[in-house]
Amino acid sequence: MDTTTYGMPYILEDKTGELTGSDFIDINDRLRLRLRCTAQAATHTAYMIHNVTHGHEREVSRALVALAFGPDHSLGTITFESRSPVAMGEYLRRVSPLASSKSRKFLASDGEVYRWSWRSTKGHEWTCTHQNQQLVASYSLKVVGEPDYISSSGCVLTIDEAYPHLAVEILATLTIMRHIVVHNL
Repeated sequence: MDTTTYGMPYILEDKTGELTGSDFIDINDRLRLRLRCTAQAATHTAYMIHNVTHGHEREVSRALVALAFGPDHSLGTITFESRSPVAMGEYLRRVSPLASSKSRKFLASDGEVYRWSWRSTKGHEWTCTHQNQQLVASYSLKVVGEPDYISSSGCVLTIDEAYPHLAVEILATLTIMRHIVVHNL
């Protein structure tokens, strides 16, 4: 990832808008992530996330994160490169036992706690905040009435410029959260 400070967030175009796979490409070409569905069967579904940013060609061949969902789209495991698999429900926990499954928190690799919330902020389908309530990332759908874009869904993942080191974790946890909503888990 480019470490130059631009004074603007990473604005990653979600090329397909689909959970089955997409490229997430920063409009300033500082970061490119690829989400791919690598297995889809009645018993499980698997996804891999790769860094395909220019200059990271060696990383393309190895997945930085593997997501494995169980039968009937149930939550499965998340595996970060060089770490053991962890149950998704343990890694991405409900905010409280009685809270909606659409609001969950996770302990990131930087030792800080972050929280995803669904439709909690106008204009964003998803928001990710730091435990101090600072907005870290958001996922927005294409605005209704906008014309179709060539090679883009119109959906955007925005990551605050101070958090590129968490981009892969943000995309992985966002994918799980979107899966939870799509499959009503």
